[in-house]
Amino acid sequence: MSKTQPIQLEFSGKYDREHAHMYLNKHRTGFSRRASHWREVQIARAALKMAGEPNLVLDLPSGAGRFWPMLCEQPNRMILAADNSQDMLDAGMHGQPPEIVARVKPFQTSAFNIDLGENAVDCIFSMRLMHHIGKPEHRQAMLKEFKRVTRDTVVMSLWVDGNYKAWKRQRSEARRPDAERDPMLQNRFVIARETIEAEFRQAGFKIVGHKDFIPGYALWRIYVLRKLD
Repeated sequence: MSKTQPIQLEFSGKYDREHAHMYLNKHRTGFSRRASHWREVQIARAALKMAGEPNLVLDLPSGAGRFWPMLCEQPNRMILAADNSQDMLDAGMHGQPPEIVARVKPFQTSAFNIDLGENAVDCIFSMRLMHHIGKPEHRQAMLKEFKRVTRDTVVMSLWVDGNYKAWKRQRSEARRPDAERDPMLQNRFVIARETIEAEFRQAGFKIVGHKDFIPGYALWRIYVLRKLD
C-alpha cells in the first residue's frame, strides 16, 4: 500500500446507501440507458481483449458491480472489486447474481492509496472515474498509484475532446453566466486528448490503443495502457 496521504474528491461523499441502490438500478431502466450500458460493455470487452485478457483484474471503482458480469465472462479471471464507498460495494454484493458475486472479492479503498502491494494485479479496470478529476496533479497521483499496483495494464475510461458532444458542451457552458452554470458539470471534466496522453506517458505508461463510445460524437473513450517498467 502507498504511504502517500489519500486525496479526497469533493463529490465522493455522496455515494451513500440510498445513492448506491439508485446507481445499481440506474442502467437497468429505460431503453436509452440499457442501450448505453450495452455499448459501454461492448467496448470495455474489446479493451480487455486489447489488454491481453488479463486473469487478475482490479475493478476500481467497482460501484455497484455493473461490469462484474462482463468481467466474469473469462472463466479463469479473478476479480478484485474496490470502491471508496462501502455502501456501493454492499449494493453490488447484494444486487448482482450469486454466481457472479462468488467470483468477486470486494474491499474498500481509495484510488489514490490502494490497499494492495506493488505489481499486485495484471490489470486495473477503471470505468467512470477519471472524468471526475479536474486537477492535473490529482490525475498524475492516481496514475502513479495505478502504475505501482498493476503488473501490466490499465483499462480506463474518461471524457475527451475532439467530438461533437465536447464541442456542444463547451459552447453551451460558455454562454452561461457563472451563477447559472450546471453544478453537475463542475465535477465532470473533458480532458484534451493531447493533455491526457502526455500525462499517461509522464506517469510511466504507453498507450496500447483506445476505443470510442461513438467515434466523432460521444465524449467517452476507453484507453488501454501498458506499464513501461
